[in-house]
Amino acid sequence: MALAHFLVLLLLGTPPLLFSSAEAGEVGVSYGTVADNLPDPAKVTQLLKDNGITMVRIYDAKPEVLTSLANNGIKVMVMMHNEDISAAAADPSYALQWVKSNVMAYYPATQINGVAVGNEVFKSRPDLNLQLVPAMTNVHGALVQLGLADAVKVSTPVAFDALKESFPPSAGRFKDDIAEPVMKPMLDFLQRRGSYLAVNVYPFFTYANQQPGGTITLDYALGNPNPGVRDGNTGLMYYNLLDAQLDATYHAMEALGQYTSTLSSMKASARSAGRRVRLAVTESGWPSRGRVHHGPPRSRRLLDGAGDAASVANAQAYNNNLIKRILSGNTGTPYRPDANLDVYIFALFNEDKKSADPDDTENNFGLFYPNMQKVYEFTFVPSPVAPTESWCVSNAAMGDARLQAALDYACGNGADCSAIQPGGTCFQPNTMVAHASYAFNSYYQNKGRAAGTCDFNGAASVVFQEPTGEIDTCWSWCVANAAVGDARLQAALDFACGSGADCSAIQPGAACFQPDTKVAHASYAFNSYYQRNKRANGMCDFNGAGSVVYEPQKIGNCVLSPPNT
Repeated sequence: MALAHFLVLLLLGTPPLLFSSAEAGEVGVSYGTVADNLPDPAKVTQLLKDNGITMVRIYDAKPEVLTSLANNGIKVMVMMHNEDISAAAADPSYALQWVKSNVMAYYPATQINGVAVGNEVFKSRPDLNLQLVPAMTNVHGALVQLGLADAVKVSTPVAFDALKESFPPSAGRFKDDIAEPVMKPMLDFLQRRGSYLAVNVYPFFTYANQQPGGTITLDYALGNPNPGVRDGNTGLMYYNLLDAQLDATYHAMEALGQYTSTLSSMKASARSAGRRVRLAVTESGWPSRGRVHHGPPRSRRLLDGAGDAASVANAQAYNNNLIKRILSGNTGTPYRPDANLDVYIFALFNEDKKSADPDDTENNFGLFYPNMQKVYEFTFVPSPVAPTESWCVSNAAMGDARLQAALDYACGNGADCSAIQPGGTCFQPNTMVAHASYAFNSYYQNKGRAAGTCDFNGAASVVFQEPTGEIDTCWSWCVANAAVGDARLQAALDFACGSGADCSAIQPGAACFQPDTKVAHASYAFNSYYQRNKRANGMCDFNGAGSVVYEPQKIGNCVLSPPNT
């Protein structure tokens, strides 16, 4: 978008549409110490380094832990205990002394990048609700005083049950007793300070605590292949419970007036344009064993009907799915596809004092046993990125049954499979190998050709020469959606022309300038951008301003370029 056009939109009070992919999120661990058998901090630091873990959240600010983490390139979030919130809220000097003792004393040797003011205050200390934002404000003020506010952000981890409604995701709303008096000023504070809302989200507990006959499937909770769940209000499809819970939180934030959805809802100055309160998941995980209890800690009853949800296999599936997702850069959600997201896996160790019952799942969320052996295999090290030009094709030797299962997964998790339906332009040849190749490649391109996205349990493989027949004989085009109006078409057209589309033919006097309409020019630009980006899924969206069609398009005397031209 030209700078002049951007400024004109701002001066008119009309925010421009911005098109960008998600920034790279990071994944780390929550390092709890509610146990009597954990290794010393120096050994823990070495364990983090050995396993490529570069971000850690601790539940205090213990000197021995912070000292051991120094000069290791590991980002650290420290925590002010709930018991300190009242004093920090009432007295800025208390907050200043706390920051001096627990942050400044170790920074920058220890790379402290966040302060959590309390943990799940609404749940564990509701008497402190109204003091929470004042405490956060005073902690931030102390960081400003000490010149650390740009490097160290302030937030407070909120339990997911702060929402009174979470399904469908578009109905997400915070509980009435905290929405206006606490969450609204908190979100305003986070927005002004460029910080994030920290949430502790556990699909495991949502799955395990559902009533008998509940509709949440294990695969949906784990993020494994599943048919998906549709939000009837937005039409968006969800293929894992975590995404649904994150989007419920975004909707709850938006309901309080935060700039968390499309920039078209923003009534802000140029200075604040684009600054949206993002989320960070400060706890999420799955237990490897144990019984599920219901109710407050230490006084809970056994919950029937959870089956064998707490198992090594399920914990490995959930945590590996989440780790790989963040490492691949796939941090967006159906409602916020451009969102950045940092995640802390809970927890680093099994902690034997979390519950008096040794068989409680609370004691068994660890990635490691206290002896530093892995509970199951995982990796925090990103896989090498595939070469720029590559495609994903099916492996005929796997047989139709396995290809069908993998095809169903791809189509249900982001691949655009409309063209291989009966009557679609790519339905022929009507073979499993051809249809699976089409679906696998769409999924692979949509995931940015990230390592691991063209495996499908051996049903597919990456090739580095453009295939013929199965994929690229299936042509498609991108055209403008007139219904969004000229302003949105202009913004999207500017983006396309500035991001690789060849728009020379729609300049005044050029071959495709006529008809001189926004729809015609936008269609030409959108299609050029779409073809140059190999018709990858998402390359013809433009925030709803474009759509894919499967028939050749002619606008005036100009035929839109087909694939590979």
